Amino acid sequence: MVGDARTSVGIRETGRSRTRRTLRGETVLPRVIGLRDKPGWYAPALIGVDAVVPAVSVPWALTQTGQPAAGPVTVTSVLTWLAVRGARRRYLREEVGESRGAVPVLHDWLIALAVLAVIGVGVRTVVDPFVVLAALAPALLLSLFVRRVVHAHLAGARRAAQAVLRVLVVGEAGALPVVTGRLDSRTDHPYAVVGTVAVGGDAPGAERLDPPADPDPVSGARAGRTLVDSVRRHRADVVLLAPGARLSGPALRHLVWALQDAEIEVALAPGLVEVSGKRLEVGSVAGLTVLKVAPPQGPGGVQQALKGALDRCGAAFGLLVLSPLLALVALAVTLDSRGPVFYRQQRIGRDQELFVMWKFRTMAVDAEARKRELAERNENDGLMFKMRRDPRVTRVGRLLRRTSLDELPQLLNVLLGDMSLVGPRPPLPEEVAGYDATALRRLRVRPGMTGLWQVSGRSDLSWEETVQLDLHYVDNWSFVSDLDVLSRTLRAVVDGRGAY
Repeated sequence: MVGDARTSVGIRETGRSRTRRTLRGETVLPRVIGLRDKPGWYAPALIGVDAVVPAVSVPWALTQTGQPAAGPVTVTSVLTWLAVRGARRRYLREEVGESRGAVPVLHDWLIALAVLAVIGVGVRTVVDPFVVLAALAPALLLSLFVRRVVHAHLAGARRAAQAVLRVLVVGEAGALPVVTGRLDSRTDHPYAVVGTVAVGGDAPGAERLDPPADPDPVSGARAGRTLVDSVRRHRADVVLLAPGARLSGPALRHLVWALQDAEIEVALAPGLVEVSGKRLEVGSVAGLTVLKVAPPQGPGGVQQALKGALDRCGAAFGLLVLSPLLALVALAVTLDSRGPVFYRQQRIGRDQELFVMWKFRTMAVDAEARKRELAERNENDGLMFKMRRDPRVTRVGRLLRRTSLDELPQLLNVLLGDMSLVGPRPPLPEEVAGYDATALRRLRVRPGMTGLWQVSGRSDLSWEETVQLDLHYVDNWSFVSDLDVLSRTLRAVVDGRGAY
């Protein structure tokens, strides 16, 4: 039995960038606020920005450029923008705040422009379409900004177990710890576990359910009613089913029927981890529901070409624009301590190819010789060596590491094609020597100057978390996701957490 209807909220810090949330136990701590109780200002804020910004920017741009019919064009633009956003469910309570991605807003904006173009052709307007496009650019930018503000506010609320869905996890005893462990370990989703039910076996702290393997209508309905009773005791909003040998076929079907008849939301956990929903496609074959998983982006194709162009152009532009700063940093390194300005180190790149990575020197020249002396003080739980107060780091080096300026020479590696702007952290040869088959998958793409590890805590991450983030990137990367990581990197650098 998993307690009674009373719940508790436990939040545990795992590094500075991770929290753990669970709603199981006996003691009542902060009140759990349901998903339907999201702050009421989310949708009005989004609608207000989407209405006010084009209502101001469009007439201003039209009058400044001497375009006719400023009033009708403004009204049409505002209504079209709101209609497109509303039709794509951007203002629904269930949707607001759940994502901060830029792609959905960009899609909405392009659709609105297309609709306005069709309207313009229909009424034979003489307004310059490029002026209208420029006038609607602030609507895109401000919508993106408010979307991210709302998402950040909701993420903070969920760390306090607010605006969540109370979830009862049902599955075989061996599957329960896997599912609940992943749900409890993160707070960037709406699912908060309030209880567990073990099917056909016993599990610590879980109720037990024994549905017949081949149930008839009576026994199937009886098992369904038992599960519904458990859902109501826990006041769960959703039942998350983890199918297995004892929870499949007719048994699973009868439980789903009972839950749906009781108007309880049902979700299935197919067992896939770290697979983006964009790679999944649901189909039906011979009455079986089939989940197709698209392969990760390969070495060819448009996405890879865009990534390559971004890398080379971005690196060349960065070296050109930052050349005065690079010169100042080089001078500071020279004046601070004896030794070369740059530190060159062998790293492992894509497909385990060896390359020389460039950085500004941040340590004393005898740093490698002293590494063995400090091995027992390693603060990382895996194959990487990290110390929060490493005595080998110079005074200027600490500042460079805190601001990530020591990484700027890697723009040359990107320009040469050894690295990418975004990718997994480039490992040392001795680290790769200790990799298992899972960790080796990190080397299927070029390493990056920044990546999910950079924007998620850097050195504060455990080895397991680092590998998990890198594998997620390898399997799910896209050109748009790279742009998102680059935009988040600036905040991570300014914040400086995990940089030492």
